[in-house]
Amino acid sequence: MTTPGVEDGVEDGAKDGVPQAAGGSGDRPGPLAAERRLHPVTPFRRAWAPVAVLVGWAVHDPNQAQEQLTRLTTTTLLVALAVLVPAASLYGFMTWWFTHFAVTDGELRIRTGLLFRRTAHIRLERIQAIDVSQPLLARVAGVAKLRLDVVGAEKKDELAFLGEDEARALRAELLARAAGFAPETAREVGEAPAREVLRVPARELAIALALTGATWGALAAALVVPPVLWLATHSVWTVLATGVPLLGAAGASSVGRFVGEYDWTVGESPDGLRLDHGLLDRTHETVPPGRVQTVRIVQPLLWRRRRWVRVELDVAGSANSVLVPVAPYAAAEIVVARVLPGVAMPAETSLERPPRRAGRCVPVWWRGYGISVTDTVFAARHGLLRRRLSLVPHAKVQSVRLTQGPWQRLWGLADVHVDTGAGKTVTARLRDAQEAERLLRSQAERSRTGRRDARPDRWMA
Repeated sequence: MTTPGVEDGVEDGAKDGVPQAAGGSGDRPGPLAAERRLHPVTPFRRAWAPVAVLVGWAVHDPNQAQEQLTRLTTTTLLVALAVLVPAASLYGFMTWWFTHFAVTDGELRIRTGLLFRRTAHIRLERIQAIDVSQPLLARVAGVAKLRLDVVGAEKKDELAFLGEDEARALRAELLARAAGFAPETAREVGEAPAREVLRVPARELAIALALTGATWGALAAALVVPPVLWLATHSVWTVLATGVPLLGAAGASSVGRFVGEYDWTVGESPDGLRLDHGLLDRTHETVPPGRVQTVRIVQPLLWRRRRWVRVELDVAGSANSVLVPVAPYAAAEIVVARVLPGVAMPAETSLERPPRRAGRCVPVWWRGYGISVTDTVFAARHGLLRRRLSLVPHAKVQSVRLTQGPWQRLWGLADVHVDTGAGKTVTARLRDAQEAERLLRSQAERSRTGRRDARPDRWMA
């Protein structure tokens, strides 16, 4: 959420066009806004930027890169390294030296820029989640990255890197201020305690990944496609250009997911649900209260015998998408009840299938559709082999639409679309046309009532 920079490094107004809060309106920070720098290890991370540019060029045009490398002599290569290494080190140091941040009474300021200064004004009341992540090398160095979810921002602002203790203390202070605590009190509140709700065993995670069709599909493609391309083209570059991404996809769908979702823990705290996970890179995320728009219960075919499910989320203004990578159905119900208070997962028998004539529009797969509407939630299921049950609280529905194509009109069918605040849509597919019209009217009324009666979103309530 970084605003356009100006040459003197100070912007006229706060973010989002809203006047700055008291204590943060001046061009210079007050006593409560002493500027601080990032951890001294940060230059080593930023020094890789020039090197990354060269690597990106080589990957984009490998033939040209190979030709240039063959022309280089040993002397030329040594001279290039003698210039590149100091230049990269200087770049890393200068970008660190000109990066500051400060916390005022009403906002967090992040000032960056070597030639063109830019200042990001992040209003504290618009912060909805703050995550702490530690890549492997950062864990070794004892530093952490602070990532901020802000209402209306397309991507997260971040402070990388801070000392591990400093990052946690700053996170606790910002959350306390966002909750309305006075600046003096916010520093004393500290990090809210968390109570463990669920932990995913490593063995269960490994078995779940082995029983996922995407894992075997990506692996089969990585093993079959490169030999076929070699027989067809006899080109090493073509095989590498195709095989490496396929191997990467296969690794990401199996080993990568296991490493990223290892030791997945869900904890309950006053500032939301805490998610801690990762084998090499450790991540500490927060699911902000009241911001969850949709919960999806995903169940692949091979998981049904064990009654395992995966819980995914749509959160307004956040990239957090996984709540539980795998868990028994009963345990998932407990977690869903925490993130959507008062909402119960509908039973399989309560889902209403479309009428049988829906098979004329979508043969066979129409049996995987179903809906259930309760006093608190709109639920729609999709998928025959990989089932996905989407739960949308009535208070989170932004609009309701009915669509009907020519073939659907012929058979008296229609789709009802429910749009949420996260920019996503949940659809009740192939419903009877008269039923769809009743559902449209009733859901619009439930949404109005739900928004009127919904509790306000509040940190540390």
